[in-house]
Amino acid sequence: MTALRDRLRQTAALPWSPVSGPVALVTCTAILWVLALASTGGRWVTVLDHANLVFHEAGHLIVGLFSGRLAVYGGTLGQLLFPVAFTVSFWLRRHPVGFALAFAWICESLLNIATYMGDARAMALPLIGGLDPERYHDWREIFTRWGMLELDNAWAALNRVLAWAGGLGICWWLFRRSLSGKDHG
Repeated sequence: MTALRDRLRQTAALPWSPVSGPVALVTCTAILWVLALASTGGRWVTVLDHANLVFHEAGHLIVGLFSGRLAVYGGTLGQLLFPVAFTVSFWLRRHPVGFALAFAWICESLLNIATYMGDARAMALPLIGGLDPERYHDWREIFTRWGMLELDNAWAALNRVLAWAGGLGICWWLFRRSLSGKDHG
């Protein structure tokens, strides 16, 4: 554990690659556009959400190998694990644009999860393979287990706030780096 901690400290001390103002502007515009797409209309960002769906379903299968009871949590965990892994990878390489885009993917995934959370009582979203939402809606099952089904919309709203705060925060961080031309961690 000490070796890992030392490696993280050494990496954190390394400078980030430089990023220009125009690149930061284009990157942040793309990030905000994706978050807006994930927050309005059909709330589906084709490339990201198809990937999210694959990772979500894989998460059920992987966690289900260890525990059928916990498999319901595997979908959300799988959906978040891959963008987190990409974010960590870019952080380790000190690549600010890649880091910002991967972090934005986490935020977009949180918006996607918020939509699913907010559907726990309504059960209006179609499930993959036409499965019965009464039996297979992850967040309906999770909130029911926690005794929080009536709070599905509140949890969804909290997730949306966290996602937007993260997206705006990463844009601020990237702009701050580009404007100063100095390392700001």
